[in-house]
Amino acid sequence: MKNNNSANLFKSFLLFFIALVLLLTTAPIGFFYALIRQIIFKKVKTLSIFFTEVALVLDETGNVVMQHLLNDTLLNKNKNTYHFGNKKETISSVIGKNSLTGTLAPLGKAINTFLNFIDKGHTLNSIIYNVRFWEEKNVR
Repeated sequence: MKNNNSANLFKSFLLFFIALVLLLTTAPIGFFYALIRQIIFKKVKTLSIFFTEVALVLDETGNVVMQHLLNDTLLNKNKNTYHFGNKKETISSVIGKNSLTGTLAPLGKAINTFLNFIDKGHTLNSIIYNVRFWEEKNVR
């Protein structure tokens, strides 16, 4: 059987590059379109939901893109360590889980303190944030 590792690497990198170019070129258009549209139709209140959803996606993206850096710098490794890299989870959620298990390195503790200073209980609340956000959005 032929080894296709280099072909798979090339294909995955090409797909990544195309997605990145599309994001960088079209996201600003979509973002400004949403702002203008909501202002014109007097739905400015819904912009807070839009901003929160975009922030969540960016945070989840950061969790995947920076997983190796975050795992190496923010966490103490042991059997209870919960690692970064889950594409459906925020950085704050991983920090919250590691705060609970006592597996944050000093830099992780500092970031945890900073996030909780900005938003009281942020990292622990973020563990179940997606569930609460979904429930709030669907109740309206």
